[in-house]
Order: sequence, then C-alpha cells, then structure tokens
Amino acid sequence: MNNTGKRPKCLDMKNSLYISLVLLMLGLTASAGFAQESCFADYKAKRVSPTDGALELHYGVVRVEILTCGDATGLSDNIAARIAADDWTLLRILSTFSQDKLEARRADAAEYFLRY
Repeated sequence: MNNTGKRPKCLDMKNSLYISLVLLMLGLTASAGFAQESCFADYKAKRVSPTDGALELHYGVVRVEILTCGDATGLSDNIAARIAADDWTLLRILSTFSQDKLEARRADAAEYFLRY
C-alpha cells in the first residue's frame, strides 16, 4: 500500500493474472477428465442361489477406470469387489473394449449391463 491507502496497480494486475492462471488450470484439469475415453469389460460370474442353493451364472458388462483397463490384476480385483456386493464370484474377464463396442453387448448382458 502507498500513502493514499490504495494498492499499486501492478499488484492488482499480478493478482488478476494469478487468479486467471489458477482458473485456467482448473478448467483444463476438469476437461481432461471428460476427454478420456471410457473403458468397459465383460465378464462371467457365479453364485449359489440364496433361495434354493442352485448354481447361478451370469454374463455382465461394467464400466472401468481407463487406468485399470490395462491392468489385469487391478481389473479383476475391481470387478470382483463390485459384484461381491450381491454374492457373485468373478469367474473370468472375457475382454476389455471401448464405448463403440458397448451397445453390441447390451442384449446378452440384459439386467447385468452396466449394473455394477
């Protein structure tokens, strides 16, 4: 501050520039998250029916984090934990694929299409 009690203009400009840069970086970070392509996996799972003890099987499709998509162990652990909420056990992951191949699997997965 100077003798008049006002801030020098150079400080106001520096603060404005700093705030603008921070907002720009936040905007770029947010848009980078939206720009990432989605990754999906299809899998087979089993469980013992809670009502009659019969073996149940299902085929499902899930959305997975793009970083997990190429990591077989991380992908298996992720899907296994998600389906375990309904007592399903992961048998195997069949494949990973991008959104352009998603719709072709909708009918086969039925109620397990993007359920977990």
